[in-house]
Amino acid sequence: METLTKMNLSVKFNSDVNFDDYKVLAENAVAEIKERKGKSGQFLNWIGVLQENQIKNIDVLYSLFEKAKKGGFTDLAILGIGGSRHTTESLVKMLGVDDNIHFYSSVDPVSFERFAKKLNLDKTLFLVVSKSGGTLETTTAYNAAKALMQKHLNREDVSDRFVAMTDASSEKSALRRLVDKGDLMGSGYVHDDVGGRFSIFDDATLFTLFWANYTKEDVIGLLNSSLEAQQIYLNEDINKNPALQMAAFNVDSRLKGNTKHFVEYFGDAFMGTTLWEKQLKNESLKARISTDTNVGPGYLHYNAEADLDVNNKDSFFTFVYAKTEDKTTNAVLVGVINAYSNMHPVSIVEINGFDLKTLAQLIELKHFETLYTGNILRRKENDVTSADVAMPEVLQPNVEIYKKEVKKALN
Repeated sequence: METLTKMNLSVKFNSDVNFDDYKVLAENAVAEIKERKGKSGQFLNWIGVLQENQIKNIDVLYSLFEKAKKGGFTDLAILGIGGSRHTTESLVKMLGVDDNIHFYSSVDPVSFERFAKKLNLDKTLFLVVSKSGGTLETTTAYNAAKALMQKHLNREDVSDRFVAMTDASSEKSALRRLVDKGDLMGSGYVHDDVGGRFSIFDDATLFTLFWANYTKEDVIGLLNSSLEAQQIYLNEDINKNPALQMAAFNVDSRLKGNTKHFVEYFGDAFMGTTLWEKQLKNESLKARISTDTNVGPGYLHYNAEADLDVNNKDSFFTFVYAKTEDKTTNAVLVGVINAYSNMHPVSIVEINGFDLKTLAQLIELKHFETLYTGNILRRKENDVTSADVAMPEVLQPNVEIYKKEVKKALN
């Protein structure tokens, strides 16, 4: 069963899922999202609100980029963790423009030393990304980078080497207070009611695209493509909405006893995307469905033995790849997908290339697939969230458990 989206991607299902069984559940899920989006505290401002705001304020963000570029820098080092990193990393790696863009998330000195050795410190600007401005990993990285630059430049004031993306409020963000104090040359924003894993079109990514020589018109086109894709994924008709179909496939597989979802990307361009989707799915779906991601064909040489074992009864798979005319690539794709489809539920996402419009459509497919999967699965379990609180799919309260223990250990 194949569904063309009238876009630059298509989805296909090698599974016996019957979309009609999920018709009413899908309609209710979409209706709920439409009712909640745009409202404070729902963390759904990535639907429409963020993109429209970015288009409106594109000149302001571009001016920050121009100010930063006046230093003659060639490389951008992004300090951030989770959604503050994986969203931007996913997009720039798929676009293939990450040669002079570096990412760092660790806390240990050895990792930072190795990271710093790869940088041309005379040509590097640091972008510090944290909504709260108090994230331990990012704060540790910023302090290490600041000390590094102070030593390298032999001066105390190194504010010209740092730009921040953080909350607009100095009361909420320690990083914003540092910007106001002049410790960093300037700042964009991490916008309210978005949520890190859904923030791929926030200021940090757009700033990075400017750094990679995309124009304001390019970025506006990306944002408009995102808005157009969202309209398709907000269609209540499951037969016309690929995101609902992907969600129905996921839920159907889960209800049939398959608790482990493996998303298999093919091609090194997706190296960053695997990290982003793993965060997106696991933070949103919790333990209801366990998601792992891989990049093929390499993963076949360490996973296929277990994946295709006759005792594997709890897995289902999604294959994602870019359309190609290459004979060898297609042979691998066809052979692998056929082998897995003979044993497991399989869905397939094929994109037509790695241009901005296509990638915007893929990103929104993943956003809405995730949201609908959790919503529909909860409805099947009679677990409906009250309208006055945000849905579990956009929250991550369990992350705070380990953070509290880390704080106790530090104190």
